[in-house]
Amino acid sequence: MVDKIFIRGLEVRCIIGTLPRERKKKQTLVIDLEFPTSVRLAAKRDDLRDAVDYKKIAERITAFASKSCFYLVETLAEHLAQTLLREFKLTSLTLRVAKPKAIRNAKNVGVEIRRFLKRN
Repeated sequence: MVDKIFIRGLEVRCIIGTLPRERKKKQTLVIDLEFPTSVRLAAKRDDLRDAVDYKKIAERITAFASKSCFYLVETLAEHLAQTLLREFKLTSLTLRVAKPKAIRNAKNVGVEIRRFLKRN
């Protein structure tokens, strides 16, 4: 499958970090998501019912992140990836979680993971 859907630059606010000051106030993270899916039927019928509703996915990402309070972006990324795979029945995804201003003089720092749906 060569078609992909992506969400880039989704800003979410959450408690994240290991420093005491980071545990007191929500910070902004920037999330990118990409996953393979066929868009052929949706394009043919021009009907949202045949498409992946990426607005719902973005809303789920925002809700998940805003309620989380992980110490590491790696942990947030792993839990979020598993949630998205399960709830939206995705076969695979690439997820990037960036933490702007985490390192002085760096625009971003973060993690990128690729995960696949586990078959039972």
